[in-house]
Amino acid sequence: MVKPQRPPSGRTNLASCIVATIFLIFLVIIVLIVYFTVFKPKDPKISVNSVQLPSFSVSNNSVSFTFSQYISVKNPNRAALSHYDSSIQLLYSGSQVGFMFIPAGKIEAGRAQYMAATFAVQSFPLAAANEASAATMPTTTTEPIGWLGGSNNGYRVGPTMEIESRMEMAGRTRVLNFFTHHVDAKSECRVTIAVSDGSVLGFHC
Repeated sequence: MVKPQRPPSGRTNLASCIVATIFLIFLVIIVLIVYFTVFKPKDPKISVNSVQLPSFSVSNNSVSFTFSQYISVKNPNRAALSHYDSSIQLLYSGSQVGFMFIPAGKIEAGRAQYMAATFAVQSFPLAAANEASAATMPTTTTEPIGWLGGSNNGYRVGPTMEIESRMEMAGRTRVLNFFTHHVDAKSECRVTIAVSDGSVLGFHC
């Protein structure tokens, strides 16, 4: 004669729920650890490799030149990075003197892409000595900035001038081929230029 089985007691059901809950919590912790250590999206890294001025001219206390910047952008993510809405801005004494949009593109996972941006900068006046001092006061660069006071109406036409290059890049990458994450990166460089011939004496990013 087969004895009828008793239905599971309340304590057994409670123990099963506790074990299942602990297992789910443990699983969530493992997923979070893997996400933040392996798959967490990271911003691209911009490195400025070279800055050149292929053409340069000074006339009547105004300067015009062609600006070229060579950069590399590293995608540290495990998925391809699609970049868009990116640009390079050129400033002198706090005012914009040049601007260029960077075409959209894609950088494969773990790879670096090399880019070259070249554009003409229209003629603009060299800053007066007091304006140049006020504009460059916040910088921490130790590179010399020269000017010849007392001549040419006090304009900064001495041995060197300084311009600032700002690059901004926006993009998106996918996580586990399911989630889309927005990333962005910025780069700022101060470039010292010899006013006599337009040669780049150095840059600091």
